[in-house]
Amino acid sequence: MMLEQRDRSSPLPVPASCCPLRASRLPPPASRFPLIFWLALFTIALPSLGGAQRSVYIEDLTWPEVQQAIASGKTSAIIYTGSTEQNGPHMAIGKHNFIARWVAGAIAIKLGDALVYPTLPFAPTGDAVTRTAHMRFPGSVSLTAQTYGGVVHDVALSAFDAGFKNVFIMGDHGDGQDVLAAIAKTLDAQLRSRGTRVFYVPDLYFKEKQQARAYEASHGLPAHDVHAGTDDTSELMALDAQHRWIRTDKLAPSAGPETARTGVDGDPTKASAALGNVFLQYKVDDAVAQIRRALGAR
Repeated sequence: MMLEQRDRSSPLPVPASCCPLRASRLPPPASRFPLIFWLALFTIALPSLGGAQRSVYIEDLTWPEVQQAIASGKTSAIIYTGSTEQNGPHMAIGKHNFIARWVAGAIAIKLGDALVYPTLPFAPTGDAVTRTAHMRFPGSVSLTAQTYGGVVHDVALSAFDAGFKNVFIMGDHGDGQDVLAAIAKTLDAQLRSRGTRVFYVPDLYFKEKQQARAYEASHGLPAHDVHAGTDDTSELMALDAQHRWIRTDKLAPSAGPETARTGVDGDPTKASAALGNVFLQYKVDDAVAQIRRALGAR
């Protein structure tokens, strides 16, 4: 998201390749995770005709496997957008994308009837011409709101075409949340009479931010945590089992005038994988709860 706005991203170490979540390849449970969450993770596999285990990620499946999954009851599609943006000297540019892919898979597992479309790795992050916000730093990528909305719109239409009955749109990046909401509202109005509902899931982003701030305050952690600070860094630490994405020797607090130089607006030195587990759990639980409410109210 834009540096001027609050941007926090969402529980467990995964292989550094972000490989497909499968029951046989899950990491050891983190001590802060409730048992029910791990039981949910172990229901990841989709049985095929031959009994093989299947990923919840559409990109890992063949078209007959997707078709079979939908026919067998996997009628919900998750479209979860990330972002390619600077995250200070200490954290990889792909932060939102790594988090988005993992959280989307965990949501699909917990719902039990969903598949995940490939993470959209780009979002509005500033102006590439005037070099505002994240676009002041090399490696960041920005889409206009029109382009961003157009891509999400077309992915959602593809989900409708594939036969999904429910499409859930959500984003890990702050800028563009209004675009996601508008696309979901427009498509839902167009497709509802044709048997498909399209929902925007804001709690994964906004409610989790409130919960993270409250948790930080109650545990004496820095109150100023806008971008690439305690919560963002903690979430990626929780996923970075092979230590590819965090430069621990570059962790340093930054705020005010320093932010323009570092890209950090907060204190990543207080981050930990244990905190990341908590914040990622919020994301998964918030999204699942809102999705279930939406399905129950339709």
